[in-house]
Amino acid sequence: MSGPGWYQHTPAARDRLKVTFESRAADYHAARPDYPAELYEQLAAAAGLGPGARLLEVGCGTGKATIPLAARGFEITALEPGPRLAEAARANLAGYDRVSVVPAAFENWEPAGERFDLIYAATAWHWVDPAVGYDLAWRVLRPGGHLAIWGAGHVLPDDGDPFFRQIQDVYDEIGESAPADSYFPKPGGLPTDRIAIESSGLFAVTLATEFIWALDYTADQYIALLDTFSSHIDMAPWQRDRLYGEITRRIAARPDNTVRRHWGAVLQVARRLDG
Repeated sequence: MSGPGWYQHTPAARDRLKVTFESRAADYHAARPDYPAELYEQLAAAAGLGPGARLLEVGCGTGKATIPLAARGFEITALEPGPRLAEAARANLAGYDRVSVVPAAFENWEPAGERFDLIYAATAWHWVDPAVGYDLAWRVLRPGGHLAIWGAGHVLPDDGDPFFRQIQDVYDEIGESAPADSYFPKPGGLPTDRIAIESSGLFAVTLATEFIWALDYTADQYIALLDTFSSHIDMAPWQRDRLYGEITRRIAARPDNTVRRHWGAVLQVARRLDG
């Protein structure tokens, strides 16, 4: 399956792949899509965020999800374990004096008694060790606080662009075939983390809603996007050369020289259980 799926990594793969983004820190912000504005509106409403709310972001990257929330005036501590990504986030957030970018992984961060109204992770929670993530979130949230998780991934409607199924033969050729049980999620049926969240015994999901949007990419734009995915960064140079060369050739042969990719995100907001 071209591009990242709905993230399932073994612990060893998670530890290896999550550091690959450092090599793309300069390109990540421009290549990755923005999340829909309505997502932030629903997040603020579901979490009851008012003026002065204190937020903790897990894995801010270059600040894609930090900036829209900072623009709403919230006080944000943004954790980012990658030094280059953290540096890029500081530059992108330079105009927001209520945001602090901290170069640390969530699992290793020392909160020093701080409590937050909301902890959120945008396309980042899958990198957190699931054995400790929910417990850590519970401990640094104030009573009645919320945890929010969402992640942008590729979805393919029934009438979606056939390019992504067609290009799978090149992934097969270079030894990057998708697992046998993988699939392109469809709008209306995106997977959620509800079972994992609620089986922790620490949170109750209060909102789970989908957002679907589409973007058109030229060959150069699409390759720039793929170059921010851990699976593609981790490829051997000859694999990327073959794949990207064929992507360029096939998109150039299309009448409009573009490919349309549908994105999907499930905003999940969960309330901290205080009993």
